[in-house]
Amino acid sequence: MSSSRNSSARRIGGPRSSQPHPDADEAGFLSLTPERSRVLIAVAGRPSAFGLTTLVVLVLATLLAAGSDLDGASGAIAASWLGVHQVPLVIGKTSLGLLPLLPTALLVWLAARECARAVEPQCTRADLGWIVGAAVGGPLLVTIVCLAVTEDASGVIALQPPNTLAAFVWVAALYLLAAAIGIAVRLRRELFVLLRLPDWAVSGLYGAGRSVLRLLGCASAVVVVSFLAHVSRLGDMYQSAGNVGGVLGLTLLSLAYLPNLVIHTVGVLVGSSAQIGVASFGVFSVVGGPIPAFPLLAAVPTGPAAGWWPVVLLIPAAVGVLGGLDIARTSTDRIGAPWATLVSAALAALALTVAGAVAGGELGEVGRVGLHLPIFASVTFAWLAIPGYAGLVFARWFLVPVGVPPADYTDPYDDYPDDDADYADYYETDDGYYEDDDYYDDYDRPELEAPLDAELVDEPPAIETIGRSHDHAAGDIVDAEVVEADLPDSDRVDGR
Repeated sequence: MSSSRNSSARRIGGPRSSQPHPDADEAGFLSLTPERSRVLIAVAGRPSAFGLTTLVVLVLATLLAAGSDLDGASGAIAASWLGVHQVPLVIGKTSLGLLPLLPTALLVWLAARECARAVEPQCTRADLGWIVGAAVGGPLLVTIVCLAVTEDASGVIALQPPNTLAAFVWVAALYLLAAAIGIAVRLRRELFVLLRLPDWAVSGLYGAGRSVLRLLGCASAVVVVSFLAHVSRLGDMYQSAGNVGGVLGLTLLSLAYLPNLVIHTVGVLVGSSAQIGVASFGVFSVVGGPIPAFPLLAAVPTGPAAGWWPVVLLIPAAVGVLGGLDIARTSTDRIGAPWATLVSAALAALALTVAGAVAGGELGEVGRVGLHLPIFASVTFAWLAIPGYAGLVFARWFLVPVGVPPADYTDPYDDYPDDDADYADYYETDDGYYEDDDYYDDYDRPELEAPLDAELVDEPPAIETIGRSHDHAAGDIVDAEVVEADLPDSDRVDGR
């Protein structure tokens, strides 16, 4: 049996107890077992249940601490669910499009984790479809209920019912993203093979992730330093809090908006600017304007820009150089063909631009809060691509020649099979995939039932050639006829 057949079979093979049926993709509801149904219920309900429970506790605690009645509790809970999923709200005459990212990120992470746990090594397309449908369907059902509650509560509290289409689009998009992340993380090797991504694209994808995390980490450190430098302004920010419950509520709300401020700080670090209404902030200039009394905004600088502020531009430059060095170690990028470096810079800039768009929005009378996205995307790509190319050139000249990784470096893609022939070795003992003997045993290798009929010929035959005969000093020759039994589960009836 050829090795190509073995490797192809192992891709879809598995232990006997989890071997998918050949018609599993067309089975529909029949493909659901009680065990899989319980897993899908967890995918659909667990993130939503956790989110709703947390919101109920926070809303009730806030209302009780403020001494308010509970008449509008249901409407506040429903509005909080929609706000957590980035659905724009209108409270009274105030539009609220700037919504906190921390609870949104937590729910997406929970949903992605549930989807990753639900993926099995032998999942079919139907199984993956069920997982995606459960991940999106559960939150959409809760959203439908919350929309109905906000419609009824609009007469009790000053809350206008949100746009139904916008609510469905936001919720579906977030949980589709969560399902895609969970499935992709679990089946990333199979996806790379299925999409036939070249090595430089895979290296660029991983490099983009590292660059994004480094920029976010540096921005978080800058936020902490700025907050400590302006900690004396916290007293003014908490003046409108009132009692202890108000202080606690403002503190929790500030933590929920912390990722928004970190993303805006990334924009400042790369040389763009962030705005809060008519006020704007950058490393080269600061335009003053009214700022809401919000504890988190104590980290926002006031007054003219200091002369040393442009020094922080070294941060994205250093991140770009580190990205280029990493690409040199993990890819075959050459000085004349830096494809992985460019892909890494482009994907990182795209991810941060999308995050910047979600992190901003309208805030009532204050106006728009957020980044200048076109400038932000352009300068982010430039900071990651140009210094990244410089890091690649330096590494190719002095550190890592093409195709020669350093001795102390472990390539994360060494265990990734490059072609079909490598699958046989890669899946030999991984996750319960078949060994060679087990594979054929499970598929009932046909055995010969008829005896071997053979005759040993002592004298080798002579070969006649143009009037002469030549005797070859060959060994014993066996004149035999092999008769195979009928093959099981096959239309072939004779093996002769």
